[in-house]
Amino acid sequence: MGEMITFKRPDGAECKGYFAGPAGNDNAPGLVVIQEWWGLNDQIKAVADRCAAQGYRALVPDLYKGKVTLDAAEAKHLMTNLNFADAAGQDIRGAAQHLKQSSKKVGVVGFCMGGALTVLAAVFVSEADAASSWYGFPPEGAADVTKIRIPLQLHLAEKDASFTPEAARALEAKLKGANVPFESYWYDAGHAFGNEKGQNYNKEAADLAWQRTTQFFEKHLK
Repeated sequence: MGEMITFKRPDGAECKGYFAGPAGNDNAPGLVVIQEWWGLNDQIKAVADRCAAQGYRALVPDLYKGKVTLDAAEAKHLMTNLNFADAAGQDIRGAAQHLKQSSKKVGVVGFCMGGALTVLAAVFVSEADAASSWYGFPPEGAADVTKIRIPLQLHLAEKDASFTPEAARALEAKLKGANVPFESYWYDAGHAFGNEKGQNYNKEAADLAWQRTTQFFEKHLK
């Protein structure tokens, strides 16, 4: 359905990404879709295809520059070595700028590691109009989340061992204190409950989170 494309980062370097869009609609709203720590794999491409089927021009920047893994230890290694500031400020921002060339509005949606990058994008990517983060957020002090001005949606898991509920509640309190326009939803599920290929997949929670994400982007982008 989609294809690999190359786009420019703000610094002029090139980045590859997977693009899928609704046929014949070059002005549809855009969505930057951000991978989990596994890389640009078939599962995240399918998420982009799903967004395209809902009428969005979806672009998944290849943050690992071609590397993909099924192994959790290797995924952790790739994520640990990723320069998050560069990924958010260059790859993701470049993807948003690329979509903005013909999409009037552009949203960001990400999962796990991509969820953390989505929150960073809400801070640093001025081209973004709305952001939905699934079970991921940056560590305390990585960015000043009180500066977020765009609508932000958080999907949080009660049994998340990777991004703890305590840290998530601290983030909520911070956003509330700064009057950031955000909404958050809690699910009785584990980390990565939306990944249908993962061990924590929870169909009920995933379907509900998708429904909320769909409504959120319809409201803010369409």
